[in-house]
Amino acid sequence: MHRTARASTLLITLSSALALALPARAGAEDTEPAVVVNGTFAAPAVPDGRPWAYLAVEGWDGPGLASAGRAAHPRGYQAAFLAAPDSERPLATRLRAVRAGATVTLSWDDNPDTCAGRGVPRRTYTVSVAGSANPPGAFATNEPNGRANWFLGRTYSFTAAEDSPRVTFSFDAANPSPGCQPFISNVTAKQTAPPPGGADPCAGDAAGTSACTSLGTAQDQIAACPATGRDCLAGVAGDGKQTTDGIAGQSGAVQDFAGLPRDQDPASAAAGLCPLSSALTDGVPPENLVIPPSRWGAC
Repeated sequence: MHRTARASTLLITLSSALALALPARAGAEDTEPAVVVNGTFAAPAVPDGRPWAYLAVEGWDGPGLASAGRAAHPRGYQAAFLAAPDSERPLATRLRAVRAGATVTLSWDDNPDTCAGRGVPRRTYTVSVAGSANPPGAFATNEPNGRANWFLGRTYSFTAAEDSPRVTFSFDAANPSPGCQPFISNVTAKQTAPPPGGADPCAGDAAGTSACTSLGTAQDQIAACPATGRDCLAGVAGDGKQTTDGIAGQSGAVQDFAGLPRDQDPASAAAGLCPLSSALTDGVPPENLVIPPSRWGAC
């Protein structure tokens, strides 16, 4: 349950740094938007008169929401509170329209909440995403003072190891009074998409496979042929017989189609259809036919 009582004086001291997050990549500047569903936690709305509610947060996994009044965000947003350290459902979401290999800069605001009074160390939490090249980012809120104390514009940068990477915010177990969870809101993201096309199929360990080895040998042989050496190239790459036969077959089909008559006598056309209609109605009593055979014209 989210605590409302003032936290007691704590013996544990933390760093006075505002955040312990890893620095952004040198020279990186992600500018294209990435989709963060319900980044201001507007849905669903916390019921009137309640400071928070344990609700399913649209687009997120997590414990619940703080009302706009309790969150007291400068822009009037609702907020999500982080899960207790032993929770099986930390606050998490997937960033849509982000492909593996994209570089991403995530940003958000955090608040220690009013339940953390003066003298309580900054509330620490981590942000994590899949990928061995993406160590978790460690963060600490502003100094608790018994009222809203938002920090605007935290950032965490990473390289997506999967499509639609899952980002998780976890309240640290080392925090005293873990029932008093901090809030986050105004989550946004920007990205630099990976280059088009897939990875080289013969890169890395695949370079030694038979397919890639044969390809490399053929490339060397082709490179050794003179530019006008048709016979030399045919000896390596083949004479293209399959492609030539396919083109010839298509040409024949086009010619056959062009030779079909476009005008035909109606009586002849009807005569050609009569065996089909007879086969379909063979054995069907006349009383079961919507149109009797006597009115079928040529048939």
